[in-house]
Amino acid sequence: MDRLLERQGAIQRRLAARPLQEGCLVLYDLTSSYVEGAYPQSQIMAFGYNRDGKRRHQPMVIGLLCNRQGCPVGVEVFRGNTQDATTVEGKIAELQTQYGLKEIIFVGDRGLITRAHDQALAGVQGLQTLSALSHPQMLELLQRGVIQPELFDQTPIVEVLDPARPQRRYFLCRNPHTAQQQAKTREALLGRTIEALNRIASAQRRAKVEKISAQVGQLLQKSKTGKFVNWSVEDGRLVWRLDEEALRTEALLDGCYVVYTDWPAQRMSKEEAVASYRKLGLVEEAFRNLKTVWLEVRPVYHKTEDRIRAHVFLCMLAYYLQWPMQRRLAPLFESDGRGKGRKWTFPSGMASLRQITIHPVRMGKVQFEQLTVPTADQQRILDLLGVKL
Repeated sequence: MDRLLERQGAIQRRLAARPLQEGCLVLYDLTSSYVEGAYPQSQIMAFGYNRDGKRRHQPMVIGLLCNRQGCPVGVEVFRGNTQDATTVEGKIAELQTQYGLKEIIFVGDRGLITRAHDQALAGVQGLQTLSALSHPQMLELLQRGVIQPELFDQTPIVEVLDPARPQRRYFLCRNPHTAQQQAKTREALLGRTIEALNRIASAQRRAKVEKISAQVGQLLQKSKTGKFVNWSVEDGRLVWRLDEEALRTEALLDGCYVVYTDWPAQRMSKEEAVASYRKLGLVEEAFRNLKTVWLEVRPVYHKTEDRIRAHVFLCMLAYYLQWPMQRRLAPLFESDGRGKGRKWTFPSGMASLRQITIHPVRMGKVQFEQLTVPTADQQRILDLLGVKL
């Protein structure tokens, strides 16, 4: 593993040589993986945002680079308290220097390319970014009249230009399924908030302003519904009401998202831009495979930083092999059932192949090895993978 880590840079450049070419699309995202126990010899493990919801476990942050098809070409491990956006500039510099790419389209989600970093990246030669606006940025465009809520419901993707930044192209999209989820979540949070506010307001004894303010502030911060509630403390009691206008404005943008890029229309159509942003789901698929489905980055048993980095790199290399295998086995999965009636998955396919064995046979002075005859299912998998025994 130590020798492997020394060669990581050279190996990744070799992996990226074919899929990453000038003007290519590069997908980048981050995840975290938690560890058990103490790691006194490593500075990688540090308390920060844990995407796995393990609050008492120290995480590490893993950044993954993929080509436009979702094939991994590079991985890096960061400290567990690293903010996602702070890794972007270094990763772009790595692509342009170590990978030798002078012109790239860098695709990252709204948490990676923030407003501050967007301005900093605007001056990088040969770089075009493709991302989505945060919710406050969408509200800002809405207030300035650059976008209108009804445009999100159009079947064709609507492209909008901002007079304040003419080279920036905005693509208005809406996901009905996400809209239902957001509305349901907001309704549930508001229900609990209203119940708690009524409980504070109906207290029999009057209280000091500081005490009530602390209770309400903590409640609204936890439920993230502060922008929907107007409140004050009068004569030792809480007085509050819902901001109906804020609720209506919020509901207008349920399921809505805005993809943007400075890449001109002659180089990338609006349909291609939105489809490219949605390709970040391929990186999420890679993370699911690395963390839970088959390869399982965790648990981590190594204690030193180099061994931890080598462990993550080794898992990425394993997924680099798994990625084309999954695509070759697609006909097997597509012809299978659905839900509980499904027979084939990647793990079950590999388990089937493990039953193929070689047995040593001895007959007097004659010795040879006998290979078991593959079953029909095993032979089909081998044929799809292009493997001959």
